Formats: sequence, structure tokens, C-alpha cells
Amino acid sequence: MPFTVPPPSVTVVLDRHDDVLHTHTALAAHHPPSGRITLHPGPGTTSETGLAHDLLAALGKPPLLPGRFPAGRQPAWEAAAAWMTALPITRLTVLRAHRLTARRAMRLLQLQALTGIHLTLVCHRPLLPAALHQALRTADYSVTADIEAARRHYYGTPTAEPPPADEPAAPAGRWLTLPALDRLISCDSPRPCAAPCTPPPIIWRHRPPPVPLTALTAQRVARRLHAATAHPRPAAAVAAALFTGGSLQQLATVRPCDYDDAAATLALHDRARYTDGCAAHPVPPWAGIFLRAAACFTRLVSGEDQELLAAPGDRRHLLRVAETARLRPPQPPAARRQGPVGRVEWDWRERQEAERYEAVPARRAKPSRP
Repeated sequence: MPFTVPPPSVTVVLDRHDDVLHTHTALAAHHPPSGRITLHPGPGTTSETGLAHDLLAALGKPPLLPGRFPAGRQPAWEAAAAWMTALPITRLTVLRAHRLTARRAMRLLQLQALTGIHLTLVCHRPLLPAALHQALRTADYSVTADIEAARRHYYGTPTAEPPPADEPAAPAGRWLTLPALDRLISCDSPRPCAAPCTPPPIIWRHRPPPVPLTALTAQRVARRLHAATAHPRPAAAVAAALFTGGSLQQLATVRPCDYDDAAATLALHDRARYTDGCAAHPVPPWAGIFLRAAACFTRLVSGEDQELLAAPGDRRHLLRVAETARLRPPQPPAARRQGPVGRVEWDWRERQEAERYEAVPARRAKPSRP
């Protein structure tokens, strides 16, 4: 959603002599957890989409978005804006800004207007380039050549902190087995409610609630989902599956209006009562970032009437994101596997239930001994 107050002015830093200290200081200040991003655009390209991919990479995301999009255009700028809004990012420093085309510079100004970030453009030249001057004609901006002022007020202070302890004693590719993903491909068929619906809080009548993730597991899941995809929707869908235990069909009923960020609730619809009916689920803090990003992305790309998390045909993309993040449901024992070793079997719980149902008539039909 657009930023509702005037964005702060743009700062142009003139690095007259292409001093390496400017570049080193700006790169050292890059720290997304503190709300600071330093973008060093890749050389050799002038495309706007390429700059958006560089920005996603600076956010710690894979540069490409999975899926098909209208006219074949990846909504990379919308994804970047959504993540920057949700994380939240407050400061963006762009190095080598003297090489920006006017259109690329305009994209950055539009991003600033959308997100309200503090935008600093570092030109490693003594004068403002013509293309950048053209893009800034309608912007409120200031120019400085004071390196100390740039270090203190615009780049940000480098943050010294120990690296995050994800799984120090385990291989980086170790799977996280999460029972809440058991129902992700269940074959129930809830449909979205056509009329306005305000679901009550969830009451677990027909199935047990998912076991809440421990703080450490939630941290690992969040970090893996952030690194697995730049697309906010499948990341948010996997996160929602973990705290709702919902199937893909249930997740596909959610619209942007079903997520209440202030109340931290997410409504899933089930008017035919295949499971527990329409119900509002509490959103744990670790998952809020993903839902905020998905809500922002959906409004930017397609509007309020579209799916917030996933469409019914998104199963393949959703499972691929989960597997890229090394998240899976409990797996069958080796003797019961139906696929090759190493492939995730998402339907193991479904097969177990089907076998139990088939065994009941067989037991009833068995003749009793005389």
C-alpha cells in the first residue's frame, strides 16, 4: 500500500574522487535486521528488472520469482517493496548511482514514495550526472560532498554482532520435519465465502491444533523461508500452514481482508464445514512478517479480490518453496516409501488414513470362529 505521509528527501552524496572509503563505509552499514540496505548494482546492465533483482539479492532473497505472471513480467519491484515494507527497511543506500539511467532512478524514487524509506544515492563523480538530474527534477533532494556527514547521517553505523546460531552442530542442508505440514495437500475442498464473513476464533473440534513451534524452531523456519524465495505469497502460505495446519484448499480461501495485522489474526474459510468451519487463527509473531509482505504484494499486483496466499493451482510452487527451505512433513519408514530415497513424500498421512479406512470393512467382513 502507498506510504501515507510525504517521504523524506533524497540525499545525493558526491564522492568526487571515487574514494574507496565511501564504498567500504556504505557496505559495512548494510544490515537488514537494523533496517539498512546497501545496494551495489551489478555492472553491465541497464534494465529496470535487473536493478530490482539486485535489490532482492541485497535483501537476502533469490533474485527470481517462481510462477507465471501476466505479460511475462516478473513483479520484482512489487516484491522488493513488499519485503521492504514488512521487514521493515528504513534506509536504502545505492552505490554507483552515477551509472543509473533516468528510468532506473525513477524506479528508485517510486520505491521511496511507496515505502517511505530514506534514500541515499552515492555518485562517485564530482558532478550530478544528467540522467540522475533529470530524474530528480520533481523530487525533494539535497546534495552533500562531506564524507563525515555521509558516514554519520546517511550510510548508518556498522553493526558488530555475532553470526546467527541456526544449526551450528548440524549440516546446513538438514531437514526440519514439521507435523503441521501433514495436511498441506489434503483433499478437502473449502471455498471462499462470497458474502462478507467475520469468522469467530478457531475452536478445534475435529482435529488437534498444530503444536506451536519452539522459539528456536520458529527462528530457523523464518530464516529458511526468507532465503528460499523472493515471492511473498508462497513464503506466507507455508508459514500459515505451520500455525493453522491448513490444507492448500483452505489457504486458497484467504483474501487480503482476511488478514488483520493489528489483531494478529488470519481467517480461513470453510463454509461447508469440512474441518472446523470459517475461523480466525492467531498469527504468531515470527509469521507476521511473511503475511504483511504477502498483503502488501497482493495489493500492489492484483488487488483486494485476489488470493492472499495461494491459488488452487499453486501446489507445485508451494511444495517447491517448502522443499527449498528444507521443510517437510513426517516421512514414511524406509519399508513404506513409494518413491526414491531423498524425495519428499507429502501424502504419507493421507495414505495412512486411507489404509485405516480400508482395513475397517475388512475386519468387519472377517467371519467369526465357531
